[in-house]
Formats: sequence, structure tokens, C-alpha cells
Amino acid sequence: MPSETRQLPLTAEREQWYAAACARLDAERLKRLLIELIDIPSPTGAERAASEFVAARMRERLGGRACYQPISPDTGNAVGEIRGSGNGATLLLYAPIDTHLEGDPVRDLPWAGPVMRADMIAKGYAEGDLVIGLGAANPKAMVATLIEIANALKEAEVPLTGDLQVGFAGGGMPVNIAERRNYGMSDGVYHLLTRGVAPDFAIIMKPVPRVYCEEPGMCWFKVVVRGTLGYAGIARGTPGYRASIVPAARLIEEIEAWIPTYTALSTAGEIAPEGHLAAVRAGWPEKPAFPSAITEIYVDLRCNPRTSPAAVKAQFAAALGAIRARHPEIDFDFEMIGACPGGMTDPANWIIQSARRGWERVHQRAHGDPPKLGGQTDGALIRRLGIPCARIGFPSPPKRCPAEFREGLGGMGVVSIADLVKTARAIIYAVVDTLTRPRNELGL
Repeated sequence: MPSETRQLPLTAEREQWYAAACARLDAERLKRLLIELIDIPSPTGAERAASEFVAARMRERLGGRACYQPISPDTGNAVGEIRGSGNGATLLLYAPIDTHLEGDPVRDLPWAGPVMRADMIAKGYAEGDLVIGLGAANPKAMVATLIEIANALKEAEVPLTGDLQVGFAGGGMPVNIAERRNYGMSDGVYHLLTRGVAPDFAIIMKPVPRVYCEEPGMCWFKVVVRGTLGYAGIARGTPGYRASIVPAARLIEEIEAWIPTYTALSTAGEIAPEGHLAAVRAGWPEKPAFPSAITEIYVDLRCNPRTSPAAVKAQFAAALGAIRARHPEIDFDFEMIGACPGGMTDPANWIIQSARRGWERVHQRAHGDPPKLGGQTDGALIRRLGIPCARIGFPSPPKRCPAEFREGLGGMGVVSIADLVKTARAIIYAVVDTLTRPRNELGL
């Protein structure tokens, strides 16, 4: 994978267009829009209000070419477009719009932490350059920034040859919300890209301030440890009684010890696929006198795009087989309950190289090889659908993030407006570089 960027300086005319668009970026307008977005709850599978708001805002600012794309009564996508003069490429700027938390203490606590911090609540506010609130960084900052980019290009009257599409989808979080039609795992972007949005290239905005040409997938497993239903009043060692919870604890330690080996063996290219034990379920909390016959362990293994989910399943099965050989007393089985393959774009593809040139222009240094990535996004599916896609992002949390919001993942809810404007300038470079050329100059 090449670490050097192919240099192709902008012409004097494109430099003028680029400068004009960057000059129209309005940090205060971006901040206001971001706070408005944070105030509209958009948990996975219930994004309708946020998407309708975004579609209306784009209609207002982009001259009418924007729409809400309904999927169900509770969710839908938003798409806006600036048409070019013709014979150019179509470039999609994309971000998901759903948050990983509900913003509701009844639903989120205690699993998200002991209290609902300010970065976990769907109420945005600013402290100087920082904006705080649920999803302020991910995903609401990405949505607001891409809209601001479209605003700037429209106001600067950059003469685009190709078409610029700006799209936002629900269901982007790596979750499966049963009560909302099992929504999540890139459901929204799949609908977006099979219902009329079919670009030549895409740029997805996400955290991490580098350009990536590949992203991991993910494989979910449920491990079931079997015992018998018990009763707290019987003596330990009573014939016929087998615990499930304590043996599950041993199994958890064994799986946790194996995961670093999996990561090391699966690391390649830009990807270092991690894995985590995410949930354990057993018994009735209201019946502690009756130990559960079943304990379930839930595991997420990230999947290098060079490795299929079936291959990951085989590796996990082999690891559990070795654990079974060491602990024949534990009765357990497993199943795969979710699988999304990773996705790759040729690093020599136009959009990757253009995004790198934009990044280098803004950061004033060579891009080089980015740090290894483990986070899964809709970008994997975009690539699997055959659309060359570059991922570009911003620092999260920002350097000036208050210490109280640095503990754990939280609500992904602190972002620096200056960081967003800097990323916007890099993306605008790629837009001008790409959409002011005829198709044949882009390898199309």
C-alpha cells in the first residue's frame, strides 16, 4: 500500500475556487447548526425528526434540491444535491445521523455510567470553541460540517462540472435495535445507495484526523454456557446441579486472553481489528434465589477486510475448541449473530489520492501511513457496494476536552469547531479537485 501521495497541484483557477469556498466557511453558523442538531434526539431506528430537519435545512440553503427519504414511520434519510454543468463525476459526502445512546437515563443507565453526563444528553451548548452534548462529535458534527461545506460551495458559486450529493442515513451505529425493526448495522446507508443515490466516489467523515482507504467489518458471537436451574438453599456439590455463571466467568477470562492473539494475526494494511466482550446475560434479577441454567456471553470481533466473516467464525471456533480441551468441565456452545465484512478502496484510486492532497494542503505535511484503525463505519458497506470511498476525520476527543468527558467513550459528545473547520477545508479541496474535472480525468 503506497504511503506517498501522488501530487497534482490545483490550477490557478481551481486555487481561486478553493480559496473562495474556504472563505465562505462560517464557524458560527456551523456551531449554531450543530447545537440545533444535538437538540433533536436521533437514536438508532428513530432518526426521522433529525433527518427531516436536515432535509429542510438543505432545501433552504441549497436551492431546493434536497429531500427526506422515508424508510419507516420512525426513520429515514436526508439527501441534498448541487448539480454540476455535466460530464463530471458524482461525489457523495456522507455521514450517519444516529447516536449510540438514547439520551434517556431510563434506557442508558447504569450501562453508560453512574450518571448522565452532559455529553450524554441531547441538549447542546457551547463553551468557547467547544460544543458539548450527545453525539456532538459523532455523528452530529459530521452532519453539520458537511452541510456547511455544501453551503460554502454554493455561496462561493464554484462552477462544478460534476454533481455534489450530501447524504445522511440512520442505522449507522453497530447495533441491532429489536424494538425498531432490528435497525442498525448500516441499514440506512444501504437503503440510501439502492434508492437513487449512486455516486462515482464517496467521502465519509468520521473521527480520526487522517485519510483511510479501508475499514474493518465486525462479527458478533453469542457464547452460551449451560448448567441447570439451581436454588440458593441447596448445598454446593449437590448431585445433578451444575452452575452456569461461575464457569462463564472462567470462559470470559479465556476468551479475553485469546483476543490479543487474534488482533495480532489479523492486523494488515491500515487495520488492526480489536475484539471485546461486551455483554453478559443470565437469570432473573428479581429471583436471585434461583441461579440461572444459562449464561450468555456476547463478543464483538472486528474483521479485517482481507478476512471474511466466515473465516473469523472459523478462527473463533478454533479458539473455543482449544478452550474446551483445557476446560472439559464447562458445557458451552456458540453462534454467530451478526456479520458485516470490511471494505477496501484501492489506495491509488482518484478519491483517496485527492483526499490525501486535501489533508496535506491543510496540515502542511506529508500524510504517510495512518495509525492502524479498528472502528467500523458505514464506509465499509459503501466500499462493498463498489463505490470508491475515502474516510477523513478530525480529533475526537479534541485536545482541549475537559477531563470529566475523557473517561471512557461517553456520549461521543465533545468537539472543537476549529477542528471541524480544518477538516472542512480538506474536504473542500477534494470536492474542487474532483468535481471541476471531466470524467475522463478521474479514471472514469
